[in-house]
Amino acid sequence: MGWLYLCIAGVLECLWALGLKYSDGFTRLWPSVISITLIVISLGLLSLAMRTIPIGTAYAVWSGIGAAMLATYGIMFLDESGSLIRISCILMIIAGGIGLKVFA
Repeated sequence: MGWLYLCIAGVLECLWALGLKYSDGFTRLWPSVISITLIVISLGLLSLAMRTIPIGTAYAVWSGIGAAMLATYGIMFLDESGSLIRISCILMIIAGGIGLKVFA
């Protein structure tokens, strides 16, 4: 269950970070409320995952999921550069997370 909690927490980390963008520095009520709620749930799930997954692995995978997803979102929807080198870096983040799971 730890890895399931961790994956869900990583996706929620991406969503709350995206919510922060739309909260406009916590000046917009609903994006702010949604972001804060997702932060609490994401960190709660990360905490549950750390019961069975080493802290370094859990944190690296959690932040890596968010980083890879947000970088991909930026390329797809925010007109950020989708250069081969950026895509390669995203793939290295994903490979690192898989490596931490396989060699844990």
